[in-house]
Amino acid sequence: MNEPADSDVALIRVARAAQTAAIASGDWDAVASFWTEDITVRRALGQSVRGVTEALAALTPDSDVSLVYLREAVSVDVSQQWPLAFEEGRWSGHPGSAQNAAVIGGRYASQWVKQDGRWLISAEVFVALTGANPGN
Repeated sequence: MNEPADSDVALIRVARAAQTAAIASGDWDAVASFWTEDITVRRALGQSVRGVTEALAALTPDSDVSLVYLREAVSVDVSQQWPLAFEEGRWSGHPGSAQNAAVIGGRYASQWVKQDGRWLISAEVFVALTGANPGN
């Protein structure tokens, strides 16, 4: 891999870590800053989400006990031809705090696009593979 691709991989890993920290702290503006306006997400149990507003609504707590989602990149591949990258990793949902035991988790894949020199997430697919409770 050449040097620019290596630095792009590092930038994407840093961006993922920063977005995960923003989710854990409830900084929703920061979370959204890592998405393109037309972000598309397939949630862990199959629901489809389109756009920043819907994506934020899916993460924003709607009850007294919210899930804090952690994402950990396992691999990042950057295209040598286009301003695109592919990330895959593990995710987990923790009730109330990232320090609590996960009650759901699985794998994810993300498409990143480089816009105006910055890597942003344009699509994500999350698949639930483990869980403490049946989903709805």
